[in-house]
Formats: sequence, C-alpha cells, structure tokens
Amino acid sequence: MSEYLLINLGTILVPFLLSFEKKLSFYKKFRFVALSILTVSPAFIIWDHIATVRGDWGFSPEYLLGVYFFDLPLEEVLFFVTVPFSCLFIYETVSFYIRERELNIYKYSFLVPGVFFIALSVIFRDQYYTSTVTAFSGIFLIAGEFLYPRLLRESNYWLFLLITYVPFLIVNYLLTFPPIVWYSSKAIWGPRFLTIPWEDFFYSFSMISFWYLFYKIYQKKVKFGRL
Repeated sequence: MSEYLLINLGTILVPFLLSFEKKLSFYKKFRFVALSILTVSPAFIIWDHIATVRGDWGFSPEYLLGVYFFDLPLEEVLFFVTVPFSCLFIYETVSFYIRERELNIYKYSFLVPGVFFIALSVIFRDQYYTSTVTAFSGIFLIAGEFLYPRLLRESNYWLFLLITYVPFLIVNYLLTFPPIVWYSSKAIWGPRFLTIPWEDFFYSFSMISFWYLFYKIYQKKVKFGRL
C-alpha cells in the first residue's frame, strides 16, 4: 500500500466510523456530502490535471500505487473525496456541540476582500498556483455573499474552518516533507511554513469553503422541497 493511500485512509477512517454514532448521526447526511463532492471536486480535479500537466506540481512515484486517471495518481483523486467528507464531518460535530451564532457583519462586507484576492491573482498571474488559489478565494467570498449570505456570518463556519487547519497541517506536512507532492518554484511565492507552501492555506480555505457552501445549499433545497 502506498504512503499517499495510507494518508487518505487515515484522513477518512475515524470520521467515517464516528458518522454512525447515534447522537451525531452524520450518516443521515451522506447524500448532501455526496452532492457537494460531485459539484465541487470535479472542478478542482480538472484544475489539478491542468496544473500537473503544466508542471506546477507533481507526484513522486515511489510513494504511489502507480494507478493514474487523467495524469493524476489514484490517491490524488481520492483526496477530493476523503478530505471533504472529513471536513464536513468536523463541521457537523462542531455544530452539534456548539450553538450557532450569527456574527454582526455588515452586508456585502466580504466583497472587499473578495475583490482584493482577485486583484492578487492578477498581480501574481505569472505564478500559476498563487494566482489560481487567490482567485478561488476571492470567487468564494463573492459567491458566498450572493448564493448564501448567511454562511459568511455563521460563527460555526469560521470555527470549523479554523479547526480544519489542524488536520490540514498534519496531512500537508506528510505530503510535502518526503515529498509525496512537489511544487515548481515558478508556480509559487517560495516561502513555506515548515515544508508547506503558503498558497496551500488559501487552497484549503477556498476548497473547503466551496464544499461547505454547496453542502448547505443542497440541505436548504431539500428543506424547502426543491430537491
């Protein structure tokens, strides 16, 4: 078994087993998790494929099974299933134990940082990874304001997002230390936290937030009988 596959299994094992805990009953929301993954993950997989072919990053074969889909290792594709499942489990756990509060933030306040991130993506357009993740971060903030404005004002959203950075640091360190995943110096700023490019923090923020956004949207559609 490859090291990258073990990381995937370690990411999802505990959340999956605890999904059947009687009080939390996360398994009852599996369909919303699946819909969110099917909506968001393909876009990130396509970008991953393009970036891999372009040489923005790559994968060390000695840590992989050797099975590929569209130039991506099987383990990399599974990453876009195991990570959202585990992150949404974290959100539901946070919401179960901590009462939700709506933050007193002025309407459309997030449009400003959204535009700022998009401006950064233009400024760093020659560094493809930097440009893409800052663009995704900006797009999420703008989309969130119009598609689900309450989301950005939920205290548990920001708390859950903060908590996800704990497993993020562990998983990303395991991926970038050997390295299982390597980055081209031309695609990133260069500075790293330990062995993790700073861009990965924006990558995680935007990707997890998009999964969460559509998870909430699909639940809302069912609540109002639209799905």
